[in-house]
Amino acid sequence: MSPCPKSCAIQDCLQKNSFNEDKCQAQIDALYECCNAFYQAQGDQASTLSCPRANLLRLKMKQRAQAAEKQ
Repeated sequence: MSPCPKSCAIQDCLQKNSFNEDKCQAQIDALYECCNAFYQAQGDQASTLSCPRANLLRLKMKQRAQAAEKQ
């Protein structure tokens, strides 16, 4: 079982919105928060199919936060 089943919600959202990622930001943010909690609990060496690697996840979260500040 995936520790972050929100990845399914992202796929559903993307399919419903013609794969326009901009319309699925809330689902993506929820997945990243879940994945971040997973790595905090299990350590950065843990792995799951539903989450990017810990270092990539943190980079993506930083980029998203910076983009949100610019808006």
